[in-house]
Amino acid sequence: MVESFDLIVLGSGPGGYVAAIRASQLGLKTAIVERELLGGICLNWGCIPTKALLRSAEIFHYMQHAEDYGLVAEKISADIEAVVKRSRGVAKQLNQGVTHLMRKNKITVYMGEGKLTAPGKLEVKSDKGTQTLTAKHIIVATGARARDLPFAPADGKRVWTYRHAMTPSELPSRLLVIGSGAIGIEFASFYNDMGSEVTVVEMLDRIVPVEDVDVSAFLEKALTKQGMTIMTGAGVESLGVSDKAVKARIKTADGKVAESEFSHVIVAVGIAPNTENIGLKTLGVKAERGIIAIDGMGRTNVPSVWAIGDVTPGPWLAHKASHEGVTAAEAIAQALGNKDVHPHAMDRNNIPGCTYCHPQVASVGFTEAKAKEAGYTLKVGTFPFIGNGKAIALGEAEGFIKTVFDAKTGELLGAHMVGAEVTELIQGYVVGKTLETTEAELIATVFPHPTLSEMMHESVLAAYGRAIHI
Repeated sequence: MVESFDLIVLGSGPGGYVAAIRASQLGLKTAIVERELLGGICLNWGCIPTKALLRSAEIFHYMQHAEDYGLVAEKISADIEAVVKRSRGVAKQLNQGVTHLMRKNKITVYMGEGKLTAPGKLEVKSDKGTQTLTAKHIIVATGARARDLPFAPADGKRVWTYRHAMTPSELPSRLLVIGSGAIGIEFASFYNDMGSEVTVVEMLDRIVPVEDVDVSAFLEKALTKQGMTIMTGAGVESLGVSDKAVKARIKTADGKVAESEFSHVIVAVGIAPNTENIGLKTLGVKAERGIIAIDGMGRTNVPSVWAIGDVTPGPWLAHKASHEGVTAAEAIAQALGNKDVHPHAMDRNNIPGCTYCHPQVASVGFTEAKAKEAGYTLKVGTFPFIGNGKAIALGEAEGFIKTVFDAKTGELLGAHMVGAEVTELIQGYVVGKTLETTEAELIATVFPHPTLSEMMHESVLAAYGRAIHI
């Protein structure tokens, strides 16, 4: 018997399972197909368990600096096995949470590999055999995987992707991290705090290259101060992998090539979309290098086939995927006759980015350089953590908040932060941008004292020559 649905979602990551829940809320008969674990990479092997690891490293860091807070902590050590066990426990708890949400929302779950065979038709292969499903609409939400280096594919022993780095059997003594995007820098920060000797190699001229140049410069100084070796404008020419070590030939910015030995290597050079062998070519779905072309609602060029998340154009972030999932589900409900939903295309310039290293990095909107390139005349304000009472009390006085405004209209164009808890602070500016706020509303807003959020206010004031505490 062929099961029929209003919507089938292929993939259960933060885009897929959110799309399925929203569709069910709107009264659609919904199914989800997952080949591995409900919650996808983010919940099981990415966003959440990495934050558990980083929290352990953060606590370990504070324990090592207990005397800075008038405390005594002796004989401090890290148990990497226990740290990993805690992280996996967090992932398991959340996986079970998504399972509960599927039941609660009456979403049918099929565990197996899904493949589109025709418009509105999907086959699921599992250890129980092959089952055919049909639906009025299908959302492709199959996510992405770590990209390998062509000359040194990950082996899980000496050369790691993020998945291997999350479940190490031993703590690296000397770690090479290739790539300084969010994933690379987060693992560099984690292992550095845990006691590894860390080297980061970045091909571009600065680390976290999507961030504002001032943030990149500040973060590099902070990580170097913590003991990391940062090599920008550099590239790894080759890796010689043995049972006990990895020899890396690294070409530095001055063109010289030197060989160094590391115990382990983490490759963080981007992602590859999981769009092979799922039937897209058979249906004629347009894609370039595996990235599916969509409109603002998630529609592909093939009627009834939609796509969201990491298989679509970036930024490749979990919260972007979730928002796309809601938009697509509502657009599908609307197409099926629901007149009470009114989905809107997402403004990608309002998507925040967060990097959970130490110190944290967060941003939204244009960098100062990008705003200038776009032709804006700017007013820019910066406020340092050292000018904030709460930051000093926390012992976290390093960092700054930078805001970028259109000088003509006062529109908030972008905000950029580096320092303690900025990944929590950034949402204030995201809300402001979404509401199309100007400096006038932000200046007139009362910020609570004493909080780190006061720096957000001061940064806006600074852009207009009115900062109080600097």
